[in-house]
Amino acid sequence: MGRIFLDHIGGSRLFSCAACDTILTNRSELISTRFTGATGRAFLFNRVVNLSYSDVQDRVMLTGRHMVRDVSCKNCEAKLGWIYEFATEENQRYKEGRVILERALVTESDGIDEHMGDD
Repeated sequence: MGRIFLDHIGGSRLFSCAACDTILTNRSELISTRFTGATGRAFLFNRVVNLSYSDVQDRVMLTGRHMVRDVSCKNCEAKLGWIYEFATEENQRYKEGRVILERALVTESDGIDEHMGDD
């Protein structure tokens, strides 16, 4: 098997896979912390890197019917959440293309502050 190439999104607060520490996204990509996943609290992100995707599944959720793909860590294959492919309800369309990461399955840590100036 070949080497897995991983992306680094940068940022001052990073979210990583809790199982292997692979960087997934940062605080500036966070849209909402008011979601619920299988393990409890979940976060909605605009952009997440280093993911593998399952086949599309039709799921009925609290907010209606959605077409989703489960997302896993590209490095260790730990399940992390899902991505919304399509929402049947018009008021849920803002979720399309966005990723849910379950809070229990990711860690948040300090990254690098790109705005550090010269002293």
